[in-house]
Amino acid sequence: MSDSHAESTFTQPAPTEQPERLDLRSHEIVSDKQAEIARLFPEVSTEGGKIDFDRLKRALGETVDPGKERYGMSWPGKADCFKAIQRPTMGTLLPCREESVNFDTTENVIIEGDNLEVLKLMQKAYLGRVKLVYIDPPYNTGNDFVYPDDYTESLQTYLEYTGQVDSEGRKFSTNTEADGRFHSKWLNMMYPRLYLANNLLSDDGAIFVSIDDHEVSNLKNLMNEIFGEESFVAQIAVVNNLKGRNDRRHIATAHEYLLVYAKPLFESNGLPLSEKQKSEYRHSAESGIPFQWRDLRKRGGADTRAARPKLFFPIYADQETGDVSLEKNDRFSVEVFPKKSDGTDGCWRWGQQKVKANLADLKATKVENKDRWNVSYRVYLERDGEERTSKPKSIWMGAEFSTDSATKTFASLVPEVSGVTPKPVELIKQIARLAMDEEDICLDFFAGSGTTGQAIVSLNIEDGGNRRFVLVQLPEPVESATIPNLAAVCRERCKRYFEKALDTTNGENPLAAAQHDLGFRAFTLDESNFSIWNSGTDTSDIEAFARQLELHAHHVRTDRSADDILFELLIKSGFGLDTKFEIVTICGNAVYSVADGAMLMCLDHSLSLDLMKDMAERKPERVIVLDDAFAGSDQLKTNAVQIMKAKGVTSFRTV
Repeated sequence: MSDSHAESTFTQPAPTEQPERLDLRSHEIVSDKQAEIARLFPEVSTEGGKIDFDRLKRALGETVDPGKERYGMSWPGKADCFKAIQRPTMGTLLPCREESVNFDTTENVIIEGDNLEVLKLMQKAYLGRVKLVYIDPPYNTGNDFVYPDDYTESLQTYLEYTGQVDSEGRKFSTNTEADGRFHSKWLNMMYPRLYLANNLLSDDGAIFVSIDDHEVSNLKNLMNEIFGEESFVAQIAVVNNLKGRNDRRHIATAHEYLLVYAKPLFESNGLPLSEKQKSEYRHSAESGIPFQWRDLRKRGGADTRAARPKLFFPIYADQETGDVSLEKNDRFSVEVFPKKSDGTDGCWRWGQQKVKANLADLKATKVENKDRWNVSYRVYLERDGEERTSKPKSIWMGAEFSTDSATKTFASLVPEVSGVTPKPVELIKQIARLAMDEEDICLDFFAGSGTTGQAIVSLNIEDGGNRRFVLVQLPEPVESATIPNLAAVCRERCKRYFEKALDTTNGENPLAAAQHDLGFRAFTLDESNFSIWNSGTDTSDIEAFARQLELHAHHVRTDRSADDILFELLIKSGFGLDTKFEIVTICGNAVYSVADGAMLMCLDHSLSLDLMKDMAERKPERVIVLDDAFAGSDQLKTNAVQIMKAKGVTSFRTV
C-alpha cells in the first residue's frame, strides 16, 4: 500500500478506536505480585483474573504451612503497612531548576518530600535499577520521629505538614517512649519504606542500614522478613566514638551498627589494600609482580581430614629446591601431608586438580626444628591487571568513621546550621567502594544533610567513576536563621561541596573534579499536575458534580508549567528523573523528544493530523499527548490511533 493511499484511509474513520489513557497513579505493587504468581502457576488464575488461593495451596502441596502458630514478627498496625504499600499515590515530583545545579546535564537527583510517597513514584522508573541503598533512618530515641502515623492520607499529610494546604495541625510528630506503641509506630514507619526499596534494588544490589541499639534487633527481624534471612550479609559494628557516650547506664557505648543485606547476584568489590598490607607483598615474581607466600593448609572451619577427606592427599617435594609435584620419584621424594601443629590430619585449601594446574606457584619448606614440611602458594598483588582487594572485617574503626569527623566536615561546608548529626563521608565512601561499580545508582531516602551525595561524588573524583545518587529528604525544621529546613540543607551542602571540589587552592583534586558530574536535579513532592476525578462526588449535589465534570474536561492545573507536566509523565511512563530530553518543533508544535527519540510528548493544547503524521514518521516507541488537545474530535483521535499503528508506534496514550 502506498503512503498516499495509507493517508487517505484516515480521512473518514469510524470513530470507535480511542488512544489509551495514561495511568497517573504510581506503580501498582499488587498487580506485579499477582502477575508473577499467575506466570508461575497459571492454573490458579480465575476467570476474573483473581488468584484462587485454594488452587494455589493444592499446586504447592505439602510446602504450604497450614498452622496458625509459627515463628514470625507481628505488631499492632502491620496489616495497615500492607495497605499503605498497595495504595498508589497521585502525587508528582515538580522540578526546581532554581534549586538545582547543572540541571540539563546532571544525572544526580535530590528530592524534597515524604519518602514513602517518593518511593511509590519511583517504582515504575527505578524498578530493579538501584545497585546500592544506604539509609540512616531515625533511631527511635524518643525525639527524632518525624514521619506520619496515619498512612490513609500520606500525600495529604505531607502537604499539611509543609503548609501547602490548610490543616488543623501538623500530623508529623515525635514518637515518645510514653506512647503505648513506641516500637510499633517505628516498625509501621519502616516496613513499607523497606518493602518498596527492596523492589528498586537490582539483582546484584545491596542495602546498608545504619542503626543503634534502640531498634537493631527489631530492624534485623524486619529485614529478615522483607529481604529474606538468606540475604543477610553482616551486622557491622562501626566504632564512631572511642571515648564512649555516657548517656547509657553501666556501659559507655562506642559504636553503632550497619545491617547489610544483599540480592542473590551481589558480589562485593572488596576494599583497596592499605600501604601496610601492600608492604606484605615483599617478593617479586619473574614478571615483576609483587607477591607473598601463604600456607596451603586450610585453617579455620572445616579444616580437618574428616570434614574434607578429598582435600587430604600427599604433595611431594624436592628436598633441595622446594619444588613440588603430585607424583613421587627420585627427585620429589619428600612426602608432605596437611598436618596440623598438634600432629592431627588437616586438609589442603585446594583439590588435586587445582594443585596440578598451579605447581609453579607452590613451594615446600621444612619447619624449623620440626620433622615436618609445609607447602605454601603465591598470592600476587595484581590479578588480571587489577590490584588485589581485601575483605572487610565486621568491625570498622578509625578517626575517619568518628562522629567528630562527620561534624567537622559538615561544619566546614554549612557552618550556619546546628543540631544536625551527619554520618561520616568516609563511612559512605567505604560502603560505595564495596557495593557499587562505576556507573551504578545509590539511593538514600533518609538523606539528612546530604552526606551520601558528597561521598558519591568524592569517590568519583578519587577513582574516576561515574556513580550517581538519588537523595530523598523530608523538609524537617533545622536550627538556622538562613536555611529553612533539612532538605534545603541537603541541597546547599552538595552545592558548596561541588564548589569546593573545583577550588584550585582548596579542592581535593580540582582537575579531576572538573571532569565529573558536579550537579543535581532538584524536585519537590506535590499533588499531581492533573485534577483527578473524585468518584465519591455526590451526584445529587449539582454544583459539586458540575465542578467534577469541568475538572474532567479541563484537568491540567493552570498553575503548573510544561516542565512540571513533563516530569510527571516521564516518571509515570517509566523514565528516570535523570532522563535526557530536548524540545523539537514539529508542524509548529513544541514536542519533547525523550531518550534520543524513544518517546515523543506534545503538551500543546491544540493538535493536527499533520502533527500526528510527522510524529509517527519519526518512529518513536511511545507517544503521549494531552487529551483535551483533540478539542472533542473523535475523528481526529481515531485517525491518530490508526496513524500510530501503521507506523509501528507501540504505545500511543493521552492524558
